[in-house]
Amino acid sequence: MKIFKIILPLLFLFLAVPTAMAQSSMTDSQIQEYILKETAKGTERSKIVTNLVEKGVTIDRIQKIRRNYEKQQKNKVVGAQDITGSGTRMRQANGDAREEQQENPNFQSRTRRQVDTSKMTPLQRSKYKNQQVSELDEEVDFLFPDTLRYYEDMPFEKEEVVKKKVFGRDIFNNKNLTFEPEMNIATPSDYYLGPGDAVYVDVYGTSNKEYQCTVTPDGYINLEGYGPVAVSGLTVAQANARLKSTLGSRFSGSSIKLTVGQTKTITVNVMGEVQMPGTYTLSAFATVFHALYMAGGTNDIGTMRDIKVYRSGRCITTVDIYDYILNGNLRGNVRLASNDVIVVGPYECLVNLTGKVKRPMWYEMKSTESVGTLLKYAGGFTGDAYEDNVTLVRKKGGSIKVFSIGEFDRDAFQLCDADSVSVDSTLVRYENTVEIKGAVMRPGYYEMDGNVSTVRQLIEKAGGLTEDAVVTRGIMHRRKADRTLEVKSFNTSGLMDHSLADITLRNEDVVYIPSHADQQDERVLVIDGEVVYPGTYSYAEGTTIEDLILQAGGMKDNASVAKVDVMRRHRDNHALTAPETVGDFFTFALKEGFVVDGNEGFVLEPFDEVYVRQSPGNVEQQHVTVKGEATFVGTYGLTKKNSRLSDIVAQCGGVTAQAYLKGARLQRLMTEEDKAMQRDLLKIAAAGDSIDIKKLEIGDTKYIGINLDKAISHPGDDRYDIILQDGDILTIPQYNNTVTINGEVMYPNTVAYIPGAGLSYYINQAGGFNLKAKSSRVFAINMNGTVTRVRGKNDIQPGCNIVVPAKTQRQRMTTAQILAMTMSLASMAAVIVSAVK
Repeated sequence: MKIFKIILPLLFLFLAVPTAMAQSSMTDSQIQEYILKETAKGTERSKIVTNLVEKGVTIDRIQKIRRNYEKQQKNKVVGAQDITGSGTRMRQANGDAREEQQENPNFQSRTRRQVDTSKMTPLQRSKYKNQQVSELDEEVDFLFPDTLRYYEDMPFEKEEVVKKKVFGRDIFNNKNLTFEPEMNIATPSDYYLGPGDAVYVDVYGTSNKEYQCTVTPDGYINLEGYGPVAVSGLTVAQANARLKSTLGSRFSGSSIKLTVGQTKTITVNVMGEVQMPGTYTLSAFATVFHALYMAGGTNDIGTMRDIKVYRSGRCITTVDIYDYILNGNLRGNVRLASNDVIVVGPYECLVNLTGKVKRPMWYEMKSTESVGTLLKYAGGFTGDAYEDNVTLVRKKGGSIKVFSIGEFDRDAFQLCDADSVSVDSTLVRYENTVEIKGAVMRPGYYEMDGNVSTVRQLIEKAGGLTEDAVVTRGIMHRRKADRTLEVKSFNTSGLMDHSLADITLRNEDVVYIPSHADQQDERVLVIDGEVVYPGTYSYAEGTTIEDLILQAGGMKDNASVAKVDVMRRHRDNHALTAPETVGDFFTFALKEGFVVDGNEGFVLEPFDEVYVRQSPGNVEQQHVTVKGEATFVGTYGLTKKNSRLSDIVAQCGGVTAQAYLKGARLQRLMTEEDKAMQRDLLKIAAAGDSIDIKKLEIGDTKYIGINLDKAISHPGDDRYDIILQDGDILTIPQYNNTVTINGEVMYPNTVAYIPGAGLSYYINQAGGFNLKAKSSRVFAINMNGTVTRVRGKNDIQPGCNIVVPAKTQRQRMTTAQILAMTMSLASMAAVIVSAVK
């Protein structure tokens, strides 16, 4: 066993290594055909991608297929035949297409290196495979007819790296902003011809001739019938002058013109702090921005303010991306030449700007730029900013310093790396405002101007008092010098009729006029029972029982008009002791919606509760369903509350000759009370067990054990003739001459019923008891729902299910428990011995 445990992991390891290191033998076309074939069959995309990874298809392989596909789509495959039937002198982009790769801050090679999975643990190998599947799914997207994604449901967790949101850094990651040069423009005057340029030489006038040439690696164009002409290193104008001087004697009287067709490509090196440093093949018209886009833009530490371009070892320009983003200035974005080197160094100063500015984020600043410049980059202050002070936190020299920068110091205060600048918001404090609340027509805030300076003027400005205003008393909250509150009260009626002196307002005063409605609970009436819309209704003075019933939609058909009850709360606001009576109760009888018995002038008071009872003489129909071997199966209505089994059998015309009365069963709907009781019983039965009661399903029905044959022969006998309930289902089966044996037997089985056969016969038919069987407690579940403990052959009936339960598992004591018990016994023995001595 120990040898097997050692060999088995090694066997898995040796089997896993060839799979992990295997290389796919599938061709490009076979990969595409496999994807299309599996997609047409309906195979899930996740399964297709996983199979490709297992077949050894790598991401580099898919990227190669995509590049070829894109070149075919753009007619960029070298030697591809033009089947459009029309030649063209239009130029096409002939540089590399940008490869969307993951960021590589460690400057690894653009070619993915092989990973030896044999050195990984099984968990690491599984995670690596999942990562390969996820990355391959993104690359292979263009080969699928749809773009559905599944990698969000991958079983591994992706690490979320929180990055600084630096202004301008993502400009070269926008697929809609590629900075790809315009190819079909007039050839620039300073464009120098070189190897790879396609040129057209047109002769027109006395002679008409056209030459299509490509500048050779030696710098010549070969003109048919004339020979080579050196044009490399010449501008278009210089090349035209040379052709006129060389061909002029042959084509006298004709004009000669050279134009540039498809341009050459150039190689540019992008180095430093970019996402994908390397050498790129670009169009001859490519600029610095396009080269940066091809390299994926700057990385997390790359500068955007001081990008240098070197040509022949000399810096020819410096690029500031912020100048382009904020001002639209393309200064420094020069057209590149072959072998140019673009160097992106690390940033010099990165500052975090937060708070009430229009564009809070990180900004790259130059050492000569100030806080004022930073605020301009952020778009300035927002409307609720506190502009008088800007806070700057600087971590430098082993300590943290805080600077409060005023309005006149911002343009002179220079920034350092890792500075944090914040702009606070305006305080929620008012300078010339008062507020009025409560029982006025227009509560709210008002300006303290010449028209509003006293309480009376404020009330008049707010539209005056409402009808339910309390005019005897109003209050005003006022802040003292230490910002604590004080309350001043006044007589509102006296202020408004000028009988009392008016009160002068101060800034931030709050005036409150109470109302009668605010000083008491919301007065309501409640109606419940057999009305169309039971619920709570607003109290209206003079409401009667009839009025409230009409508001509730009237009485239902099953409502009782002989008994309508009203419950009234007991109220005594002057009581000094708790009364014995807590409420008053009234009963009324109605006829056609009006009170005919009781106080006919009874008027409801606030908080009265009206109950419309259900009539005891209104009983809905109750039904029982009969299935199986009855003469007339179907649904039958119960005619009395104590209808029994014998009654329903008589209603359905009796049973057929094939009916097996001993196997008849009754199914009954469970009420919520039955389900609650069932859960309680399960809790008791599972006490001390590991069963989760919540996972035990309790159905909507239960089975009632019956003896239909005895119920028919003894009608009305409570022992057999069960009283039916609404929704009961009586099933009368045919005779079943089989017996099923389940539980702790060797082979659960179903066999034919043998009259007079004992338990041992049926157990033997199931292979006998197994080791877990509790042979002394075998029981049988009969067809009619009754359960019988099997003690003899008479306890086994046709169609029953014999169940053999399992023995109770005894919990064995652990070694620690045995040692603990031994020590306890030893200690007890020592105590006893000492006591005896």
